[in-house]
Amino acid sequence: MTRPPTAAQRRIIDAAEPVTGRLAGTPTQLAALVKRGLAFRHPRPPHDHFLTPAGHRVRETVQAEEGAPKDDTTPVSAPTESGVFAARVGGEEAAATGPARTREVHSAWQGLLELRRMTNPGGATDRPCGWERAHLVRAAALALEAAGHPPAGADTAAPPGGGYRVRATPQPEAVAVREPDAEALRACAATLERAGWQVGEHTDPRTRERYLLASPRRTSG
Repeated sequence: MTRPPTAAQRRIIDAAEPVTGRLAGTPTQLAALVKRGLAFRHPRPPHDHFLTPAGHRVRETVQAEEGAPKDDTTPVSAPTESGVFAARVGGEEAAATGPARTREVHSAWQGLLELRRMTNPGGATDRPCGWERAHLVRAAALALEAAGHPPAGADTAAPPGGGYRVRATPQPEAVAVREPDAEALRACAATLERAGWQVGEHTDPRTRERYLLASPRRTSG
């Protein structure tokens, strides 16, 4: 069995940049994380260190232990109390707005594109990466929020003022996107398609409401 990371290593992992997993630490600390398979050294200058998928799992465990959300289906304000960025899935309470939030979202989206470049075959940035496939709701919500689509408010009923809501579905690699305004729903579909998602529009057989079903696009090969 692999030994769990030390308390100092867990602090470094927990302080990694949101989305990209970029790490800060001494050369000795970073080398120890690489040796344990929790980080990797980027081959291009400036040779920064980033979390591996195993490192991301450790980070999410640390945040869960501190009270961070444990799944993608629960709406949360972003950033959370622990200071970790979270894209708005729609339905959040007391969510911050304004220029600071806009900068946060832009930074997170640019970081996600960098993560695609580093982890997708051939450095492709036009399709989702492994992190997005493991966090479908948050990934789709980030694409929508970064493009300027407004999320729904915190009311429990269908929002009269509109706004998107991204939710998990029983399908393993698909999320549902709802937006009461038909034109806004089509705009959400166009945004997700540009971000590398396959999108189809469907009708709920019970409510007759139109909604999107979106899945990360696979590689062509």
